[in-house]
Amino acid sequence: MRRSVLFTKTTKDISKDEVSRNAQLLLRAGMVNQLMAGVYTYLPLGLRVLNRIEAIIREEMDAIGAQELIMPALHPRDIWDTTGRWEALDVLFRLKGAGDRDLALGATHEEVVTPLAQGIISSYRDLPMAVYQVQTKFRNEPRAKSGLMRGREFRMKDMYSFHATQEDLDAFYDQAIGAYQRVYARLGLGERTLLTFASGGAFSKYSHEFQTMTDSGEDTVYRIPGTQMAINEEIIGDQEALAGIIPNYQKGDEATLSTVKAVEVGNIFKLGTRFSKAFGLTFTDRDGSVKNPVMGCYGIGPSRMMGTIAEILSDDAGLVWPAAIAPYTINLIGLRMDDAGVKSLTTRLYDGWRAQGIEVLFDDRDAQAGEKFADADLLGCPWQAIVGPKGAAEGRVEWKNRATGDKSVLAEGELPFTR
Repeated sequence: MRRSVLFTKTTKDISKDEVSRNAQLLLRAGMVNQLMAGVYTYLPLGLRVLNRIEAIIREEMDAIGAQELIMPALHPRDIWDTTGRWEALDVLFRLKGAGDRDLALGATHEEVVTPLAQGIISSYRDLPMAVYQVQTKFRNEPRAKSGLMRGREFRMKDMYSFHATQEDLDAFYDQAIGAYQRVYARLGLGERTLLTFASGGAFSKYSHEFQTMTDSGEDTVYRIPGTQMAINEEIIGDQEALAGIIPNYQKGDEATLSTVKAVEVGNIFKLGTRFSKAFGLTFTDRDGSVKNPVMGCYGIGPSRMMGTIAEILSDDAGLVWPAAIAPYTINLIGLRMDDAGVKSLTTRLYDGWRAQGIEVLFDDRDAQAGEKFADADLLGCPWQAIVGPKGAAEGRVEWKNRATGDKSVLAEGELPFTR
């Protein structure tokens, strides 16, 4: 992609009302545009990052046998009345449709997927079953001041599983934990992300959150020393729970836990039969008895992940995207594009890399060198290839690692990704 035709602009000036680091960086880099608090347009560069995050999530959900579908975002009131959540869910967007009909914008999809499964599941032979979607969700957040990390309109991967027995749900739940951990590792946050025990509420003894450690996080969690596990502060005073979580626990051991700030980047729950009973979803078991399937739900927000990565994997100069999700692998920078040598070498590199399937952002603009360098660091592609008149005359290119800042001068044939 040539910068001269890219539908975006970087900027130094953003609203003083935008206090979150991730939003400041993404807005300055022209990756997103804010329509109102908690609602963003994803411009071409930002959309490429978001799509890559979602692709990684899809791959890991597919790997544990889940099937992708997509469910409506517009819901009738009656399905929410069936579970009692029309009034109980305070972040639900409620609106009026034609004929004064009460409708909701989807904040979550248990009320949709469970009756949907009634047409699919009738026998133990139909179980287990897991489906997921990646969709835009809506929640009427009272405060949306954390950029992409807390939106009113946001992208969400939610998965739902149906099982004949609790033991089968438990086994799949453990597989889902592994899949989530692989997602965070591939996104560059594996070492920072803790499997966190939280209250299961009315559904189960525990649920699990995935909390990524960052000073800008809204949550406080207690990390178990020497592990990638933590305990949410809401259950830290529960001695019975602590005994079940901390190895060889003795009363008072909670004082040894380290307190860290974190942002929640995923959560999973064992729902039991809460929703299958509400909608009358049943199956006939091997012995002929009629039972309600036990269910699980598993959520991770790709847009929140994008904001979290921007928040953490960045420096004073801008974004530092992991290679797996960067908008482009190489940022090719031509200095003095009116110079015949620069134009010839950069064009040759651009065409050659593209022919090999390497994704290149080519800064071919008529702009000052300082502006191009600043933009390249702000956009955060993993590698920068810089060609100036002197280097072009000698057939040499400056090669820079964005994450480390390391630079080297290489001959054209010595460049990475070239044959």
